[in-house]
Amino acid sequence: MYKIAVLPGDGIGVEIVPEAVKVLQVIGEKFNHQFEYTEALVGGEAYDATGHPLPDDTLKICRQSDAVLLGAIGGPKWEQLPVHLRPEVGALLPLRKELGLYANLRPCFLFPGLTHASTLKEETIAGVDLIVLRELTGGLYFGEKSRQEVEGGIKATDVLSYTTFEIERIVRYAYEVARKRRNKLCSVDKANVIETSRLWRETVMELAKEYPDVETTHMYVDNCAMQLIRNPKQFDVIVTENMFGDILTDEASMLTGSIGMLPSASIGGKVGMYEPSHGSAPDIAGQNKANPLATILSAAMMLRYSFNLEKEAVIVEQAVSKAVAEGYRTPDIMEDGSKPVGTVEMGDVVAGYISNA
Repeated sequence: MYKIAVLPGDGIGVEIVPEAVKVLQVIGEKFNHQFEYTEALVGGEAYDATGHPLPDDTLKICRQSDAVLLGAIGGPKWEQLPVHLRPEVGALLPLRKELGLYANLRPCFLFPGLTHASTLKEETIAGVDLIVLRELTGGLYFGEKSRQEVEGGIKATDVLSYTTFEIERIVRYAYEVARKRRNKLCSVDKANVIETSRLWRETVMELAKEYPDVETTHMYVDNCAMQLIRNPKQFDVIVTENMFGDILTDEASMLTGSIGMLPSASIGGKVGMYEPSHGSAPDIAGQNKANPLATILSAAMMLRYSFNLEKEAVIVEQAVSKAVAEGYRTPDIMEDGSKPVGTVEMGDVVAGYISNA
C-alpha cells in the first residue's frame, strides 16, 4: 500500500492532478499495486476555506503519507494578502521545510516532435537532456527578513546564508545523480561577488576529490544563464543554490518549448513531493486547456524516487513520449497537423497507452 497525499491546489491544479491520479490508477491495476489517496486543501483555496494556505490538517496528512502529489498554487486573487499568508510563501516554503525537502530535481529534456515548440533553433536544442538540482531549504528565501526606516526612505534586508552541511548534502546528491547519467557535474555560483558562493565553491572543490570519476566544472550564474541558451547540450547535471536554481530552472524549461512538459521532484526527507514546474495558470483554469503531461511525468518521478518502481516509471514516461510522437497536443504545444486534445483527453490517451503496454 502506497499512501499519497493529493493536493490539487489552485487554478489548473484541480484539473491536472486528477489526470496524474488516473495514470497512477492504471499503473496500480496493471502491476497490482495499491495506491491510497487522501486529498487535502493547500494554497489560496485553503486560505479561503480555513484562513491559512497550509492548514495543520494538510501538513499532518502529508507527514503520514509516503509521497505528496501537488498541483499548483497561487494566483492574482491572493496577491494582496500579507506576505506570510500568500500561497507561495505560506504554503510551499513551509511544506519544503517541514518535510525536509532539501533537493529539487528538475529534468529538462526535449521530446521528439516538439522541436518546433521552442523559440531556439533545432540544432541548438535537439538532444538536450539535462537535470538541475536546486538546494531548496536554505539561502535567501529562508533568511531573516526585515524593514527599517532610514535616511532616504525604507531599507529592506534579506539575509542569504548557507552552512557547509547544507551545501555538502545537496552536492553529494548531485554527484550521485551524475554517476547514474553521463558523469558530468556543473556547479553554479557567483563566487566572484558573494561570500556564500565562495563557501559553496570551496565545498564543491573538496567534495570533487571524492568523485574523481565525475567531471566537475564551475560556472558563474550569469554565464550559466547565457550558456543554457547558447549551448544547452554541454550540460548534464547542474547543481546550485536556491534562488539561482529557481531562476535557471524556469529558463531551462523553455528549451523544451513549454513549461507544461516539465516535472519536478522535491526530496530529501521521508516524504517526497512531486509537482509540475509550472504555476496555477488562472487565465486558462476551468477550460480543459491545461497540459497535464508535466504532472503525469511528476507522478512517474514519484514511482521512481519514493516507491522505487523503476519499471512502472519508465512505462509512464514511454506512454507520454508516445502520445507526443503520435501528435496529440494541448494548446500550449499545438502545431499544424497535430491532434488537438484537452486536459482530460490527454490523460485518457496516456492512460490508454499504459493499459496496452
